[in-house]
Amino acid sequence: MPKNAHPPRGKPAKKTVPPEEDTSYIVFGDGKPKKKKAESSGGGDAAQTDGKGKGKAVTGQSEDAPKKPDTRTLIAGASWTGKLPVNLLSEHFQKQQWSKPDYRIRKNGDQHFAYAVVLSKMNQKTRENTTLPPIKIPAELEEKAHQPSAVEARNFAAVYTLFRVASAKNLHMMLPPTYKDMWKGEFMDLKKRDEQEGKGWMYEADPFFGFAEREKARETAAKAREKRQKQQEEAQKAHNLQPGAAMPSSNGPAPSRNLLKGWERVPKIELGKRTRKEAERLIRRDALWNPNGIDISAIAKAKWIDEITELGFRRSHVEEAADLCKDREEIIEWLLIHVPEDDLPSWSLPEGYVAGVSMASSNLKREGAVKRLAAAGYSADLCEEAYDSQGGDERKAAALLQARLLRPNDEDGDIAQELSELTIADDAQEESPEEDPWEVEMSSLEAIYDRLFSRPSPELCRIELDVKQQGKRLILQVRKPFGPYPAVVPIITFEAAIPAYIRLSIIRHALLHAEANYIGMPMVYDIVDWLQVNAGDIFQNPGRLTDVSSGLAAADHSSEHQSQKRRVKGRARKPLDWTPATPTSQRMLSDWQAKQGAAAQLKMMNVRRSLPAWRLREDIVQTVNDCKVTIISGETGSGKSTQSVQFVLDDLIQRQLGAVANIICTQPRRISALGLADRVADERCSRVGDEIGYTIRGESKQKPGVTKITFVTTGVLLRRLQTSGGNADDVVAALADVSHVVVDEVHERSLDTDFLLVLLRQILRTRKDLKVILMSATLDADVFEAYFRDVGPVGRIEIEGRTHPVTDYYVDDVMHFTGFKGSAIGDEDDAGEKSFSANLRSIGFGINYDLIAETVRHIDRQLGSKDGGILIFLPGTMEIDRTIQALSQFPNLYPLPLHASLMPADQKRVFPLPPPGKRKVIAATNVAETSITIEDIVAVIDTGRVKETSYDPQSNMVRLAETWASRAACKQRRGRAGRVRAGDCYKLYTRNAEAKMMERPDPEIRRVPLEQMCLSIKAMGVQDVSGFLASALTPPESTAVEGAVRLLSQMGAITDNELTALGRHMSMIPADLRLGKLLVYGATFGCLEAALTIASVLTARSPFMSPRERDQGTRDEFNRIRASFSNNQGDLLVDLRAYEQWSALRSKGMPTRDLRFWCQDNRLSSQTMFDIASNRSQYLSSLKEISFIPTTYSSTNTSTHGLYNKHNTNDALLRALIAGSFNPQIARIQLPDKKFAAGIAGAVELDPEAREIKYFNHENGRIFVHPSSTLFSSQTFPSNATFIAYFNKMATSKVFIRDITPFNAYSLLMFAGRIQVDTLGRGLVVDEWIRLRGWARIGVLVSRLRGMLDGVLDGMVREPGKGMSGREREVVDVVRRLVERDGLDA
Repeated sequence: MPKNAHPPRGKPAKKTVPPEEDTSYIVFGDGKPKKKKAESSGGGDAAQTDGKGKGKAVTGQSEDAPKKPDTRTLIAGASWTGKLPVNLLSEHFQKQQWSKPDYRIRKNGDQHFAYAVVLSKMNQKTRENTTLPPIKIPAELEEKAHQPSAVEARNFAAVYTLFRVASAKNLHMMLPPTYKDMWKGEFMDLKKRDEQEGKGWMYEADPFFGFAEREKARETAAKAREKRQKQQEEAQKAHNLQPGAAMPSSNGPAPSRNLLKGWERVPKIELGKRTRKEAERLIRRDALWNPNGIDISAIAKAKWIDEITELGFRRSHVEEAADLCKDREEIIEWLLIHVPEDDLPSWSLPEGYVAGVSMASSNLKREGAVKRLAAAGYSADLCEEAYDSQGGDERKAAALLQARLLRPNDEDGDIAQELSELTIADDAQEESPEEDPWEVEMSSLEAIYDRLFSRPSPELCRIELDVKQQGKRLILQVRKPFGPYPAVVPIITFEAAIPAYIRLSIIRHALLHAEANYIGMPMVYDIVDWLQVNAGDIFQNPGRLTDVSSGLAAADHSSEHQSQKRRVKGRARKPLDWTPATPTSQRMLSDWQAKQGAAAQLKMMNVRRSLPAWRLREDIVQTVNDCKVTIISGETGSGKSTQSVQFVLDDLIQRQLGAVANIICTQPRRISALGLADRVADERCSRVGDEIGYTIRGESKQKPGVTKITFVTTGVLLRRLQTSGGNADDVVAALADVSHVVVDEVHERSLDTDFLLVLLRQILRTRKDLKVILMSATLDADVFEAYFRDVGPVGRIEIEGRTHPVTDYYVDDVMHFTGFKGSAIGDEDDAGEKSFSANLRSIGFGINYDLIAETVRHIDRQLGSKDGGILIFLPGTMEIDRTIQALSQFPNLYPLPLHASLMPADQKRVFPLPPPGKRKVIAATNVAETSITIEDIVAVIDTGRVKETSYDPQSNMVRLAETWASRAACKQRRGRAGRVRAGDCYKLYTRNAEAKMMERPDPEIRRVPLEQMCLSIKAMGVQDVSGFLASALTPPESTAVEGAVRLLSQMGAITDNELTALGRHMSMIPADLRLGKLLVYGATFGCLEAALTIASVLTARSPFMSPRERDQGTRDEFNRIRASFSNNQGDLLVDLRAYEQWSALRSKGMPTRDLRFWCQDNRLSSQTMFDIASNRSQYLSSLKEISFIPTTYSSTNTSTHGLYNKHNTNDALLRALIAGSFNPQIARIQLPDKKFAAGIAGAVELDPEAREIKYFNHENGRIFVHPSSTLFSSQTFPSNATFIAYFNKMATSKVFIRDITPFNAYSLLMFAGRIQVDTLGRGLVVDEWIRLRGWARIGVLVSRLRGMLDGVLDGMVREPGKGMSGREREVVDVVRRLVERDGLDA
């Protein structure tokens, strides 16, 4: 607290000196002494009271002295009539209910410098005042911030502060010119730099909220640090953290209860012994550490070595691990895998576990042999495996273990084969009559060592060494080897009370020395002598753990780094050859000239000449040839989309460069690409697929080298760039054979379009001969010109439209025409104006289908016998269905739907004329706004509504909401009515509603999640995703980009800032990332058909139709029907099994009518079933395109299925794969405390009530199952399920989740996010929030298996279509068994 913060009670506060007036900083005078204050004021009074002197100079000032400028003129110039920056800032603060800004000004010589502005805010309820850290003028602006006067300095600081809190708004338009330029220039550059450096929070619109959140996070982190420190101190007291020590016995002091706080009710994980051994065997064989070869800085490495040594590991082990691993977590994992159990810190072992002690078995001989083998230091598990594999022969098992120790990189099969051959040779030697060298040496050793020598069996001797450990002699045990001794080294073991890896290190060193120096002569004595000299040094420096890893459990053999795998590149594209008059070009010119005289071509040319674009043909061609980027804006009907590309092609053909021409024209929607390809092909009197072609997802008609203009969807071109190979040069090379890229409808600012523009701008910097043409009807040309100006000259062409007059009618006009009464009661004609107003209000802002139907009937009557179609704009498919249903009452209408999810063949039905006697009525979404031309439309009904996605990166919530369309979109809709003749536009909204619409919608990049785009950017080899997106036309919020990259990391698509094999597959499948992941997992784990169906259901919707009736009986019957397909396995498996039954009935040839009745009986939508079938075909084609499955695969031909569908009926595996695909959209199930009821046989546990079961996720805390879910009323969950995965989350009165699937803990471990080992011995932490009780080593094994699974997928990336090898199949099978059985043995 500052001293004298407030005055003593009862005394007035000392008044502070107020700041000078804004005009007091300029002094006008003649250099003479100034008058005293009293004189000045007296003179001022006199002047004021002198009424006659009005307009005359004030006394004491010469008449010709310069007039003192006011503040506005000084800051903004004499012509400025707007507000000053300080006023704008004050108004902004008042709107936000913040306190007045506090300017901190200091004077440097003659200059004034407002170096900071302090923001504060008072809570009106608590009267508590919050003051933020000062907003300081950055160093780059300090020179400009120094101003001649305080008021100028204050205005400069006001502008910068306003930018900091309102940079997303267009407030610079209200600033004086100087500050306006600064806002768009220096200020914006600073913001971009700060965002790239992760300081995007500096420009938050509500800095008080952000400050509070950061303070909260800082406090939470501080508390967590203190808590962690206390826990470590308690753990140090509770546990003996010395290496090799056992856990505290139950008789000892119990660990502090606080240590387990928050861990008491978390799920517990177990791992069956057989499953663990199998996993360890695979890890020992195939695991890789630090596959991307990341280097740790020396400072970080030293810090981690100190930290991890304090956890109880030996420093030498930690240093070895730090040389091989990439981060702290991986170092701990490496140690838990490689350090023998007798040398691990106690927290890493299960409670009550003692290394080397196993449960007694009935086979005492086997147990004794394994124990003797393990005494050398070998893992007990490896000893059991070796003993069993050698048919219970202890000597052979010892030989096998020693061979593995000496030759860790040899295959087990080769070692076993060699041992078998040596055994045969050994048997032959025993039959030889010659004296045995082994027996001769044994006799000599007995004479030398006397009592220190013993011989339990003919093949075995024991020698006590002079070296002592803890007062006891160390014992060397030597077995006769298989094969001709001494041509091979003996089998030795070393018994001592020292850690196992040191024993193995001594054995290995001794044998390597013997192999190098003693082969061919008796060597046991020399080995003993070498050991007695060198054993002490090996104790002190035993060497690296990896040298003896083949003798330790679950150790891998290889320490080699695996660098990032080579990428799969698309086919190489030949760069363009701009040599004119090649044979191909000459042939094209002669063909083109010959075609111009054809009657059909002349007829088409007359049509083309009538278009406004034709008049600017030469201007368009000249501008495209002269400029790298050409911007063409043209009104609806100008012919820009159909003619511009033809002008460019014809020019190339006439200049004998036709062979070079390869023009790609992107369209935002499939129907636009199809319609334009048809139209342009017709105008050139050719067939689609020859000179003019198209490529959309799942369908293509074009011939390489022949097709000169290809209409594609924007996504198709992006995929071509994305799958080019994985670096910037490959992206450029992907367009090597393209001469022109035309981006149509660029004004829509879709996510794909903005992404494509960023890429094209980068490509243009390298490709000097590539031409880019941007086209739109409502193009803000200035924005695009500024964006592309730095890559070369930008040209602009404006084409006037050729629309016929369109008459507008608003909803009140429509109600007058139709006599529509809305929901008003009664039909009295004398109700008057008041009744009309009531009717208008009763319609509201929602869509009234009866009004639409009445409007259509009115238009039909008005047109009478004239032809002409009606186009209705609606927000979504549901509204289209309801509109068509409302129009079905009129027999003379021919209603058709038009939306993006229709198949191309269905979309094309809107173009032909209707049947005779019918009037075509098209109910469409905004796909009909641009590009496509339906020739016979003469009337448009516009509901003014559109469905838009909004995304909040803070809450990670996506909302698809119906909202008002923009005025630009409504103008486009209106233009559709005047394409062929004068038309009418019926606007079902008021003039006032239209005035309040946005001018144009926000770019999609700022209102949708960015995961798919960020993954595509990574797939193209871009390391800095944030920096790449910062160069977009409208950069997205930095928090949205950071959240997207974080989510990709959680999904397993990115590791160490590199794309994983899973991520590469996901980037190539044109689907929601979660569905792409599910398809990859489905094909890998033998559930392909099931994965295809589930992905298709989620793309469409659930086929079940919820009853509109709300009575309990109807709901219960509906739930019973759904449960008959699949009970308690989750929502998606119910949908899957329902579709499978429908598909089976359909494939058996059940009549369509009976199939429809079956759907009705089971409350299923027949149409949705067909939609799902259609989606399945598209996804299957996508998997074939990337060669993930063979092209011969067919869903209907089971002979092609192979291993791809071996586990389709395995519910537990399917639930695991669904959960893995949806991660991180998972929630924890919290069951209530158990309750029991008395029964005849004793107490019986009761199932909990559904309402008592709680669900929690990481982002929202408690969440709720949506009532439509099959799990809404569930009391139990299948096979130890302790978590649920969900596909959709929505916030209404509560946060609800839908499309739910329950799953177990191993599914979480195997497919969820990062696994961290709790170093206090409590278990594992997944994704930094989910806790699991269990052995730390389980987490490490699972983490390694995950890496190996990604290796399997990587093999499929590198060699598409090759399938899985036997070794890869083993990895997949172990993972499958883990998640199926929740870690337990069968």
